[in-house]
Amino acid sequence: MNERIAELYDQAIVIEDGGDYVAGELDPVKFAELIVKECMEVAGASYTSTPEDCVYYVDLAVNRIAEHFGVEE
Repeated sequence: MNERIAELYDQAIVIEDGGDYVAGELDPVKFAELIVKECMEVAGASYTSTPEDCVYYVDLAVNRIAEHFGVEE
């Protein structure tokens, strides 16, 4: 697992204290929200473009997100 994805996973663990024990469980909604927010930050550079340039910037954003998370297309 990519290091950044592992960090986001850890942030999405909800800790429950049952008195004598502590258990953690993944909150899948929180995990998804953290990934989406991260993608927004990675792809959110300010681009001013014409409609013709949109394909270029979408490809650029996809590549930046894939590189950021270490995911191959």
